[in-house]
Amino acid sequence: MTISLVRRTDVIETDRIDMPENGNLSLDELFERLEKMPVPEGYKVEIVEGNAFMSPQRDAHWQTIRRIVRALEDRFGMDAVILSDVRIDFPGKTNGFAPDVAKFTADAEKDAHGRRCHQDIEFVAEVVAKGTGVNDYGPKKTAYARAEVPVYLIADPYTARCRVFTHPQDGDYKSDLTLAYGEPVDLTGTVVGITLATEDFPRD
Repeated sequence: MTISLVRRTDVIETDRIDMPENGNLSLDELFERLEKMPVPEGYKVEIVEGNAFMSPQRDAHWQTIRRIVRALEDRFGMDAVILSDVRIDFPGKTNGFAPDVAKFTADAEKDAHGRRCHQDIEFVAEVVAKGTGVNDYGPKKTAYARAEVPVYLIADPYTARCRVFTHPQDGDYKSDLTLAYGEPVDLTGTVVGITLATEDFPRD
């Protein structure tokens, strides 16, 4: 396997660091190798279908994440298991994601490696970063559907739209709703049970 470190910045450019061919490397081994590489501060690294993506977190990105987390905490309390930019392994070809927001069931427990399990996720949100949106709308959506994550939200500051995917079945989402920023995202009919205000989501 060749795993490439793909660097995405505000200007579309790509830096690739090829790693040794080895089809037997586990996700843990791949992440161990990535930890030895010079990743700039403020960047997160994910492995999506065997490729490592390094993306910066911009102001609009974080402000959107903060508003989503705040809405979840208002609904479920400060003790709710809500993570941001923490590694979670997902079904598919070598997928180790760090979702922008992941909300877990109340009884979720860590596995033997001290990590949270995708089986316990109730809600995932990704905020599109320039150059990595293809992952959010493509292989990540597929992996979340295969993992049967009940609700997947994409907030896109470039198009000023949210897309909400629900009802995972057979590796895909059966419901796909697009809403412009400013329109409320009604999730009251889902396990999340909230209406998410979007009028203050920053645009980029």
